[in-house]
Amino acid sequence: MCGIAGLVGARFTNARELLSSMLSEQAHRGPDGQGIWASQEGAGVWLGHRRLSILDLSEAAAQPMVDHSGNYVLTYNGEIYNYLEVRAELQSLGVEFRSDGDTEVLLAAYKQWG
Repeated sequence: MCGIAGLVGARFTNARELLSSMLSEQAHRGPDGQGIWASQEGAGVWLGHRRLSILDLSEAAAQPMVDHSGNYVLTYNGEIYNYLEVRAELQSLGVEFRSDGDTEVLLAAYKQWG
């Protein structure tokens, strides 16, 4: 089971260090790596993810995941069981993927259908 953490607000002057500490406490939940995304350094929204690789083991499937435009970001814990069918439908609509995992499919589906 992956681990996720987040911070919201400008009051965190040491947000990167705090989020790294939170993710370190969850290392047992995601031994395959970790990632941090920030809307702005030192302010805004911070997302952290401890990764347990299941479907796509490459870095292309790492989280937090940002879409091609940079406007959407996602981190979550779960598995989309019908992601291959959803992926095929999105591809028929012209969506291109850079990973083989379900996270990118979820992100593209949200962009496409809300």
